[in-house]
Amino acid sequence: MINENIESEINIKQIAKRLSDLQDIVEKTDGEMADALGVTADEYKKYKNGGRDFSYTFLFKASKFLGVDVVDIMTGSTPKLSTYSITRAGDGLPIQRREGFTYKTVAYNFKDKIFNPLTVFAPYNEKSLENIELSTHAGHEFDLVLSGSLKMCVNGHTETLNAGDSIYYNASNPHGMAAINKEGCQFLAVLSYM
Repeated sequence: MINENIESEINIKQIAKRLSDLQDIVEKTDGEMADALGVTADEYKKYKNGGRDFSYTFLFKASKFLGVDVVDIMTGSTPKLSTYSITRAGDGLPIQRREGFTYKTVAYNFKDKIFNPLTVFAPYNEKSLENIELSTHAGHEFDLVLSGSLKMCVNGHTETLNAGDSIYYNASNPHGMAAINKEGCQFLAVLSYM
């Protein structure tokens, strides 16, 4: 069995290689990539060389700019289904791209998606709750809390969402979330490809 840290490092290096290869294919410069992803040229080089872990937001933005599905960058495989796709309970393509959060994209094998549904588990972290990490990306996002409670920040506004509550917002506004309960929070996130 591969040590979890080594496996994570391999995944980061593999994703970085695919990102670099796709960038070459579509003939984008490092500067163009950095501008599109909202990072400095030096930060982008760290990502591109596998020296920095990727957030899902970063991968999502990169896939849109490069004109590919985010799954292409994450796995090197292009989704092929076009009629329907079933993902059974507990399945999905796992993405562990934000510290502590566990994402599973549940329509990963459907091509030409107009939105991307993910199941997300946010663990309780007192530090994160006090200082919620914010991100932005193109399109809209819909989040539905399945269990637990979520502190949600969107464009300077803070809301508490409990099981059954949902929020829809323009994801170009700074947003972030943190679990309120020690058990963590499970939610469905749906990101549009606008």
